[in-house]
Amino acid sequence: MPAKLSLTSTLSLPNVSYTIPRLGFGVYQSPGDTCVKSCLTALRVGYRHIDTAQYYANESQVGRAIAEAKIPRSELYITTKILSPGNDADSTYASIVDSVEKIGDYVDLFLIHSPNGGRKGREMMWKALERAVDDGKVRAIGVSNYGKGHIEEMKEYAKIWPPAVNQIEVILHPWCQQREAVSYCQSQNIVVEAYCPLVRNQKADDKTLNSLAKKYSKSTGQVLIRYCLQKDWVPLPKSDTPSRIEANADVYDFEIDAADMKTLDGLDQGAKGAIVQAVTNSL
Repeated sequence: MPAKLSLTSTLSLPNVSYTIPRLGFGVYQSPGDTCVKSCLTALRVGYRHIDTAQYYANESQVGRAIAEAKIPRSELYITTKILSPGNDADSTYASIVDSVEKIGDYVDLFLIHSPNGGRKGREMMWKALERAVDDGKVRAIGVSNYGKGHIEEMKEYAKIWPPAVNQIEVILHPWCQQREAVSYCQSQNIVVEAYCPLVRNQKADDKTLNSLAKKYSKSTGQVLIRYCLQKDWVPLPKSDTPSRIEANADVYDFEIDAADMKTLDGLDQGAKGAIVQAVTNSL
């Protein structure tokens, strides 16, 4: 574990010189003005990484928050995702450009949201993202919900490999650690991002988690976020409640000791622990 983590801590990415903030702010199911207000709260608290997607239908709201916050764009890190390809290469690329324009001048990280569109769709989207990198609209590209097989398949068509990031479910919470996918990504220097690090509050009554929260005088959510950070994952907690947005960033004044990290590791239920989607490692 790094000697000292802070809200400004970053991780290196493969293939690019830019780094990624180790804590991000998620905006899934955050609509309209609520999304703008939540992003502004997060930026005020000190988050500098916001994670959106075409599927979330709030890229424009993230763009509004960026403009209203008046923080230099170079200090922010914005991620979005494409879920499915268009009818051809040009329409797929146009979809990516549309997202970039909603957000601002460029996007720091653009991901393929899911591998479920099939081999042809995966290839079309990746090549469109590579084109966006070449055109200066996107700085880094990666994937989401990909298993080992999907990433290995990319070698057959990708000019940019490995993907900078693989964003997967709380593989990245103690109950769904998806260890094969994580181990593979780490062996290839692919940064692992954790969506749903708070397990959508479904484990708030877990006895083990609550005992650790009591031990460290922290909330269960803060323990889960800190767990992700100490795993070298990039957690993306989401909330539209200002006090929780602030609390989710207040995770740098304690450290989970090795024995308690091992206890949390022992909660793993594999794919059964997933609340959204466990990755498939073979094609």
